[in-house]
Amino acid sequence: MASLIEKIWFERHPAGVVLNPVLWPLSKLFGLISRSRRQQYQSGKKTAYRAPVPVVVVGNITAGGNGKTPVVVWLVEQLQVKGLKPGVVSRGYGGKAPYYPFPVNDDTSTAEAGDEPVLIRRRTGAPVAVSPKRAEAVKLLLEQDVDVIITDDGLQHYALERDIEIVVIDGQRRFGNQQLIPMGPLRESCDRLLDVDFLICNGGEAQKGEARMQLQPSPLINLVTGERKAASELKDVVAMAGIGHPPRFFNTLKSLGVTPVVCQPFADHQAFSEQELKQLALKGQNLVMTEKDAVKCHTFAQSDWWYLPVDAALPQPEAEAIINRIIEVKEEYGSSSA
Repeated sequence: MASLIEKIWFERHPAGVVLNPVLWPLSKLFGLISRSRRQQYQSGKKTAYRAPVPVVVVGNITAGGNGKTPVVVWLVEQLQVKGLKPGVVSRGYGGKAPYYPFPVNDDTSTAEAGDEPVLIRRRTGAPVAVSPKRAEAVKLLLEQDVDVIITDDGLQHYALERDIEIVVIDGQRRFGNQQLIPMGPLRESCDRLLDVDFLICNGGEAQKGEARMQLQPSPLINLVTGERKAASELKDVVAMAGIGHPPRFFNTLKSLGVTPVVCQPFADHQAFSEQELKQLALKGQNLVMTEKDAVKCHTFAQSDWWYLPVDAALPQPEAEAIINRIIEVKEEYGSSSA
């Protein structure tokens, strides 16, 4: 069913015409509720939490993965180089913590916090906290003296005020049929993009006003030994991806000279069983996965399992504009203890 929905959204599948009488009124209702909720916060009818440090939202207006997490990692690393202490908040989708807000540390499992918060913590070492109520996660991070908050997703989470909004766009699929959920992939209408501070286009052709981002792959890393190896050195690769748009990962492998014997897509944030992946790995000699998948597999990984780290790369002028704007807002706030 999920596959059919995506075909309706992004490929104009004929089933969309058949389902239109059902999907159209639901999309109208979704839009009405979405606009009403935002207006309630904008008018002050509902109160949003204002943190004492800058809040930067990295989100999107479409359902599914667009490359937000690599942008969050990039932001954190760039700010750390500048001497700042960023912290990251997330809803923790796909995890179920024993309590909220929940701090993510080096030993936190993806079952507790979700895959993306664990990945961000392991990659950057930055303080990370998860909670469905992001304001609670922010307050927890403030106890660790962070001076900038980055939120992984949460553009539509208006209960948390923000200073800078960054929207990541899938450069290949863009906005599909430009209809609201469930008739299309949009969480908010495309007009919402006029209000954000920065637009980042992940792959494809960036349009006017968008910074073109590329995901640059590094050598593969072995889940057991930590050994690094060029992707083209592996034989009989079985590729798997549990991300928002798995074909992007498979295409990346092919661009590195790898033609997988099997390409196995999974649902985004899907939990994996040890037996399931061992059976999949038997179809070739080496199992290759995304870094987001790898954080869920470390406890039962085999010696022939590898993951592909990727880093967000933006043109220098656009990158400097984003980082400088965050620093400017930070200076406007003064010190976090002020």
